[in-house]
Amino acid sequence: MKKPFSLDNSLEILAALFAAGAALGVLQTFIIGKHFVIPTMVLLLVIYFGNLARFGLKGERWAKHMLLWTFLLMACHTFFALFWAADARPGAFFGAAFYPVYGGFFLLVGGLCISYAKRNNLW
Repeated sequence: MKKPFSLDNSLEILAALFAAGAALGVLQTFIIGKHFVIPTMVLLLVIYFGNLARFGLKGERWAKHMLLWTFLLMACHTFFALFWAADARPGAFFGAAFYPVYGGFFLLVGGLCISYAKRNNLW
């Protein structure tokens, strides 16, 4: 069995972190915010990323492909946002930090996707 904390499982770790963050978001919106529809929509992220992380760590190829394509689409999204979202809502939210945040995310996730695909023979 591969080590869980290695570059071979980098996207599984990111997916687990997303699932944990979304789980905290569900608790926050349900308990503190007193919303009932929003937490169930955020719960979809918990289930999606949590299951992909679990099955990816078990070595299931379908989960590894889903993780690769999910994070590759995220990287592509942030790449195009660098050109067209600087004046939109994300640019207004991050201000002068927009390019470092989105550029850093693109480089990090894009690099992890390339490494992940090579290490797991997905291409």
